Amino acid sequence: MNSEIAPGKYLVQQGGKVDLSASPTLEPPLYSSKKEYSNVLERQVRQLSDIQQRHYADNRYAVLLIFQAMDAAGKDSAIRHVMSGINPQGCQVYSFKHPSPHELDHDFLWRTNSVLPERGRIGIFNRSYYEEVLIVRVHPEIFVGQGIPEVRMKNGDVWKQRYRSINELERHLHRNGTRILKFFLHLSKEEQRKRFLERIDRPEKNWKFSMADIGERKYWKEYMKAYEDCLSATSTRYAPWYVIPADDKKNARLLVSRIILDMFQGLRLEFPEADAQRTEELRECRNMLMREES
Repeated sequence: MNSEIAPGKYLVQQGGKVDLSASPTLEPPLYSSKKEYSNVLERQVRQLSDIQQRHYADNRYAVLLIFQAMDAAGKDSAIRHVMSGINPQGCQVYSFKHPSPHELDHDFLWRTNSVLPERGRIGIFNRSYYEEVLIVRVHPEIFVGQGIPEVRMKNGDVWKQRYRSINELERHLHRNGTRILKFFLHLSKEEQRKRFLERIDRPEKNWKFSMADIGERKYWKEYMKAYEDCLSATSTRYAPWYVIPADDKKNARLLVSRIILDMFQGLRLEFPEADAQRTEELRECRNMLMREES
């Protein structure tokens, strides 16, 4: 990877004000050829696979990776490529769409809280509880279906209250061993248009597209404002946001994998060491197996 491009460049500092119009959606490639891209990604995926085994055995931390973006930004492909070497037993991926009636009968954090990763595992949220301060903000009529008391619906501080709830949840999770990374894949409106056209023109991608996707493009400015406020209010030291330029999918995958690797390496994970009693037990087991051979 090009050492001149540091992942920290894309970090949203706690208390910082996000202006997405000033954040690039496309940057010079971190690879000189398709072959180099494949080699770098393969190496980083292999490193992630090795670390994940130690993470599972170490069993002190849980890891939660959150991906948010506009449609066609490449969330699915980023997850698929970056996590391709991870043992499925140690990784759980959840995609959150429109909540069910049962989920709507609970608070807005309930459905995601029920599937948080256990220690030793990696949880991936493809969309998340952040939808509740993004799409719900752009389409406030969704509040009606959530059964929110009317006084709250008219309260202009509702988003600040939800940011606070999210921050308190993430702080609680961090205190109890969950490490959180959050990625906003920053796509330009023009690049989204091109990717939508590709979904229409390629029959095998038709299923990914609907007229509703065109409708949501009309709210682009509203979504950018919602993302700016959300990222500004909820990027913290213990649960940081990264704004990843996403017009180049390959670049985005290399950045995401590097950031995840850096986080894991900072945990100093180790395979558990056997104490004297365990060592003696293993010695006895070995002797028993060796006697079977004779």
